[in-house]
Amino acid sequence: FHSRKLLLCVCSSIARILASCLFIDAAMASAKRPFRMGRKVVSADEAERDCSFGACAISSPLGSAHVGLSKERIPKAQDCQGARGMRTKRCLSFDELSKQSQHNVASVLFVEEGSLGEIDVSGLSERVNNQDWRSLGIGPSELTLALTLPTGQSFRWKRTGSSEFTGVVGNYLYSLRQRKDDVYFLVHRSEAGLVDVEDAERCLRDYLNLGTSLKDMWAAFKAVDARFAALAPYLAGARLLRQHPLECVFQFICSSNNHIHRITNMVDYLASLGPQLATVKGIPYHAFPSLDQLATVTETQLRNAGFGYRAKYIIGTVQELQSKEQGGEEWLFSLRNRSLEDAVTALCSLPGIGPKVAACIALFSLDQHHAIPVDTHVWQIATKYLTPELAGARLSPKLHNTVSEAFVKRFGKYAGWAHTVLFIAELSSHQIFLPEHLRTEKVMKKKAKTRKKRKMKADIL
Repeated sequence: FHSRKLLLCVCSSIARILASCLFIDAAMASAKRPFRMGRKVVSADEAERDCSFGACAISSPLGSAHVGLSKERIPKAQDCQGARGMRTKRCLSFDELSKQSQHNVASVLFVEEGSLGEIDVSGLSERVNNQDWRSLGIGPSELTLALTLPTGQSFRWKRTGSSEFTGVVGNYLYSLRQRKDDVYFLVHRSEAGLVDVEDAERCLRDYLNLGTSLKDMWAAFKAVDARFAALAPYLAGARLLRQHPLECVFQFICSSNNHIHRITNMVDYLASLGPQLATVKGIPYHAFPSLDQLATVTETQLRNAGFGYRAKYIIGTVQELQSKEQGGEEWLFSLRNRSLEDAVTALCSLPGIGPKVAACIALFSLDQHHAIPVDTHVWQIATKYLTPELAGARLSPKLHNTVSEAFVKRFGKYAGWAHTVLFIAELSSHQIFLPEHLRTEKVMKKKAKTRKKRKMKADIL
């Protein structure tokens, strides 16, 4: 019985080897079809295109795409000569593949026209519709999307892939992708037709404030502040946005005493009053409405949409801006040329805008680089690192000014940029970027509490 079983196993193995060799010979005989992806044999171009749109690691006739977390786990070309019949260790989606490419996955092996070669994984996505995706030519030390877009500066961006965000700037809809050494952007064609890509790039660069370099600015910040110096290696590329003032005003009226999910829903509702540009992955995107378009919505409609008491502020601000002699948008843009004090005073004349919201608008849209929005997070930063003598005091309008002055005294005319980095380090959603010894005490206590609960549950079980 055992001899018969052994004979069957040997025969089965021989049959598999013969079948594999027949497949290899057939595949190698065709220069146009050197790849095997799943059950399909495809050309090199098809394989690369399919990988770019969500296919998996490539399995070739002479070997396989061993995708791992380090270069050492990827077999070198010269080591694969006798690797016939090897199978892929793991099939990865493109999002996973591109995400891992930022953590030292350099390439995957392939066979093309009978010779061994490599595909650079980190570049696969940039070859998708290469006529549309364009490089900004800026590295992660100057711009990191995850530390810039989802940080409470704007509520108009949505994560649409691994290291990818989609959002509207002016009348253009963009997708942005972070790669190891660069950021790429795609301008989606609007329903109206063609877009001016050159103008779109200019608008995007202006929005991302790329005319201001972080290198010298951050060097100065690190020299004067120990907390900033400790955070800088982990939050590199956190950048201040330069938004359209009208859009910024209404976003931050919505932000008052609110949380990010609800703010985003409110801003999406207001944006839906503007012209639709395109749909990406089932989500419609709109240009932000003009004052005349905002004037079409009623307070009742806003309240029914969940705006609460902010509904009357939206309506009141629209009416106030429409009453400006030179026009509401022009009046807002003119604040870029006034002092911070004058800009804040002017903004506070609008319904629903106080000193903190006015400082946010001034910092994120009016070129007031030393504006300091002070909320509970910033108050805690100030009392811990800048003005410890105020610890225990209660935040008041007078102390708001004291905190702002303390930031400017330490960081200078770009204090608002330093403030933004220190603020990001306090966000619970961004603690993952920091080592444990730099995380906020509140988050650390929460983690300790969670661990304690799990231990108690394990003891009970």
